[in-house]
Amino acid sequence: MEKFTTLTGVAAPMPVVNIDTDMIIPKNYLKTIKRTGLGKGLFADMRYRDDGSENPDFVLNKPAYRHAKIIVAGDNFGCGSSREHAPWALADFGIRCVISTSFADIFYNNCFKNGILPIIVSPEDLQKLMEDAERGANATMTIDLEKKEIHGPDGGTLKFDVDEFRRHCLLNGLDDIGLTMRKVSEIDSFEKRNAKAHPWA
Repeated sequence: MEKFTTLTGVAAPMPVVNIDTDMIIPKNYLKTIKRTGLGKGLFADMRYRDDGSENPDFVLNKPAYRHAKIIVAGDNFGCGSSREHAPWALADFGIRCVISTSFADIFYNNCFKNGILPIIVSPEDLQKLMEDAERGANATMTIDLEKKEIHGPDGGTLKFDVDEFRRHCLLNGLDDIGLTMRKVSEIDSFEKRNAKAHPWA
């Protein structure tokens, strides 16, 4: 998994509450188990018109936000069904951080396992960040995971909290497999001891 230390990029404002996983990646994109290629389906029902053309009013279709790396969203982001395709689609599009006042638990956990940092802030801080994100091409923010800080376009700084174990995993690019592989020598030693103790197994 790609390490997350410091991220600098444009933040897209999505001041909508209860953005669920079906809105993030509609069900017709769930036929694959590959993590790549899902970016085209991200927010598809909002990004595209019925004829397949882009909806120019949707934030990620606007020139300033086409390469956004951060989303500043309304309350309860990622609610609904527990599809892991949702963080896959965000990551494939290039989104590495989502900021909101709250997240659905399963989506929140899935983000960390897929290299995305979900940041929980107060309603007051979200309002300030949303205003910053509405600046278009000037809506550049820096997320410093080591210092647990958000730096806005005016140079202002907001602190955020994150579970230390999850922070450690993101900083070091460790998903569940990566964590297991760190114990590979201990696993090998156990298997050898077990094979000697139970040669019939």
